[in-house]
Amino acid sequence: MSSSLQRNEVVYSSANMPQLDSPFLICGFPGSGYVGKIAIDHLIQELNASHLADIYSSSFPPQIMIRGDGIAELMKNTIFYSKASATPGSNQDMLLLTGDSQPENPNSAYFLSDQLIDIATKFNTKKIITLAAYVTGTFVDKPRIFGTATDSNIVSTFKEKNILTMDSGTIAGMNGLIIGVGKLRGLQGTCLLVETSGYVVDAKASKAILESLLSILGLTVNMNNLEKKARDTEALIQTIQQQAAEKVLENQQPPGVLRKPVNTGYIS
Repeated sequence: MSSSLQRNEVVYSSANMPQLDSPFLICGFPGSGYVGKIAIDHLIQELNASHLADIYSSSFPPQIMIRGDGIAELMKNTIFYSKASATPGSNQDMLLLTGDSQPENPNSAYFLSDQLIDIATKFNTKKIITLAAYVTGTFVDKPRIFGTATDSNIVSTFKEKNILTMDSGTIAGMNGLIIGVGKLRGLQGTCLLVETSGYVVDAKASKAILESLLSILGLTVNMNNLEKKARDTEALIQTIQQQAAEKVLENQQPPGVLRKPVNTGYIS
């Protein structure tokens, strides 16, 4: 990468591009509940996908990310690829996009969308699928999957996949924008959205939307790690609900009634 970062810079892992057969571009940009990003990150790990490129941008927040190994680096989006021939049961090559951030302003979001499509079309990509959040403001036991697409033939397949067709509203951010820009450039786009409260990092919703994606792709992957994260999310939600109920009960007590002491975690 050059020492002077101007707007967006793509850094490929190798000068030799992989040979891919019209791969789907599948995106999980970070957003509400991180539902798409968690799902894509799990898929990348389970497919043992190969690194293609990093995208750095001056439109990302001015901060660094500290990784699990203690290494700090600029925020970025990253594209991996997976070949069908290397994945048992798969008949579809894939480009898989994950990231640390979305652009902070509309112009940059449009520019990044166009740039990502430029990269994908180098491999003759024809379809884009994005994974996003359908924010409800409430906790749900079984998150539903909603969908929209830029082609009526895709929409007609939603019912058989237990996807509820959206018939109004808007989808903000890159997960929606990139399929709209893709349509202008002749690519078919699908956005899947999963119910999430918007209050927590929601691996439970990530599991639900990944299962929907895998159904579309006709693919099976090991879900053990994501299932554990989903159970952690469920435990967190139960704790939040219990604390909220206790707070309501406390506020309903008449004046003068001793209240249960709050455990602050401090030793005094």
